[in-house]
Amino acid sequence: MQGPVFGSCADRAQASLVVGGMDRGSCACRHRFGQNSPCHRPHFGAAGADARLTPDSPLIHGASRIGVRGLGVELELPLDAVLEGDCVAALRRLPPASVHAIFADPPYNLQLKGSLHRPDHSLVDAVDDAWDQFSDFAAYDAFTREWLSECRRVLRRDGTIWVMGAYHNVFRLGVALQDLGFWVLNDVIWRKANPMPNFRGRRFTNAHETLIWAARGPESKHRFNYQQMKALNDDVQMRSDWFIPLCTGHERLRDAAGQKLHPTQKPEALLHRVILACTAPGEVILDPFLGSGTTAAVARRLGRRFIGIERDPGYAQAARARVAAVEPLSETAALVAPTRREQPRIPFGTLVENGTIPPGSTLTDKQRRWRATVGADGSIGCGRAQGSIHAVGAAVQEAPSCNGWVFWHVEQKGGALRLLDLFRTEALAAR
Repeated sequence: MQGPVFGSCADRAQASLVVGGMDRGSCACRHRFGQNSPCHRPHFGAAGADARLTPDSPLIHGASRIGVRGLGVELELPLDAVLEGDCVAALRRLPPASVHAIFADPPYNLQLKGSLHRPDHSLVDAVDDAWDQFSDFAAYDAFTREWLSECRRVLRRDGTIWVMGAYHNVFRLGVALQDLGFWVLNDVIWRKANPMPNFRGRRFTNAHETLIWAARGPESKHRFNYQQMKALNDDVQMRSDWFIPLCTGHERLRDAAGQKLHPTQKPEALLHRVILACTAPGEVILDPFLGSGTTAAVARRLGRRFIGIERDPGYAQAARARVAAVEPLSETAALVAPTRREQPRIPFGTLVENGTIPPGSTLTDKQRRWRATVGADGSIGCGRAQGSIHAVGAAVQEAPSCNGWVFWHVEQKGGALRLLDLFRTEALAAR
């Protein structure tokens, strides 16, 4: 991913990365994934001295300090740390354009009045904590815009944010996101496999919550790991409605009395999908409402770096213990294949000029309906159609578009056909 301030990888290579006080050397974008692979190290933009986290900051607990020396400015970022305190205050201490993704599960402002009982008169353990209570909608909106503004500041130019809510607040969240300049990519419906029943029988059972996925702005070249989402869904495109059970059983954190530790703990399967969809190993995900630490735990397991913010000391302590018990996946298991945009490209003309498919070669479709001749400039001709492999493929089929690599075949000696894309794959492997 392109850095927001330093620009190209060559520019960023001039800045040394410092982790835990040790110089890790310059970034040549070959870290972990090979010489020709995209760089997954965090690169941070410049800011004033008042924006950096200092070593004696009271918010830092067990942080791994990472900094950049470049452009005359040194910035520090507390990686793999749970920052204890108010989310807005903690966000203001982070450098701008420093995180790749954000997952936020803010207070829902449920506006619960009185106790809720089941038909057997037992008390429902509802969300009635002080952190979910606001005096009115105006107060909730002001709080929402304050933390979202800080999130947008610390989000990289090509980063994305996930904001989660229910019918009580998700519409207000959506308005705030758009007003602040975020660009909505999807609204994802988390359909709960085991929702809580509606005990009073006055409404439909509330069986889903909504996740708004947004880029920092309309100009963002955001990451979407399409192939990984497809693989996760049995090689079928991942839809925007996710059927995932509530957090129960051994995954649910409990206190010494056996009661659930956090009333709104989210399932790890949900965060697994979120993090896998929009980040690569080594990238940084921020959770400004960490709660019991689900985002941090899943990020650590998947080989991502995390920053968590939590105001409740009890939740923060539980999150740290939970993360410490997580065994990260091996580098191979955590690795995701590069997206098409990140893969190296090779023009058809390169195969022509290096003699792999010399001028005069014949291309045909699989059914041998059309025959095209390869020109010296990498164009092909089929009757009156002349142009690229893609344009001519579309023209002969009278189609709006065509991927010439998988449409055309090379006619070899003896009449056998070989898919054009196989020649490209071999050429890329030889680089």
